[in-house]
Amino acid sequence: MLSLHRRVRAALAVALAAVLTVGIAACTQDPATQQYLEGDNKGYIGASGLRVEEIAEADRGSTVDFGGVLEDGSDFRSEEHAGNVLVVNFWYAACGPCRVEAKDLEAVWQEYSDDDVTFVGINTYDQADTARAFADEYGVTYPSIIDVNTGDAKLAFAAATPIQATPTTLVLDRDGRVAARIIGQLQEASILSTLVKDLLAETT
Repeated sequence: MLSLHRRVRAALAVALAAVLTVGIAACTQDPATQQYLEGDNKGYIGASGLRVEEIAEADRGSTVDFGGVLEDGSDFRSEEHAGNVLVVNFWYAACGPCRVEAKDLEAVWQEYSDDDVTFVGINTYDQADTARAFADEYGVTYPSIIDVNTGDAKLAFAAATPIQATPTTLVLDRDGRVAARIIGQLQEASILSTLVKDLLAETT
């Protein structure tokens, strides 16, 4: 079976090819593109603002425990989803890349909704009514924590990984440890799908 890194690189190749086709990198290759073409094995590749970082199982930190109030007023607690692969997307409604990637996030959620996978958004800026309107408009069916009032959910991840860009998508393994980071707009659903699939296959 291909390693997680090689499988994600294959998915990223498709996304990168699409970027290059439309001429975003028409004249000269940026360093990240050059890195990919040279096969530099650094665990991430950038394309049009996207960076994907994989964390080897031995190098993952501690379990991240987080929670908060969802847009429907109910509570979310990560410990209630222990044993699942957990996808956490940091977003807000006025974020253009968040709008574009919403369909791909939802597609991966639908792909794995019957498996041991949990999706949750963390909205860092909006109140619940705005988050609900976004979900209705873009067809997002997984819930989001409304974090603007306390910042507790974002703070819970501070020790594991700083959240400095929006959107950022984290994929946590079955032990609740950050196993991958997608920093920037998700370019292809297959990138996230590959990460989820391989983490599901890991044994704890």
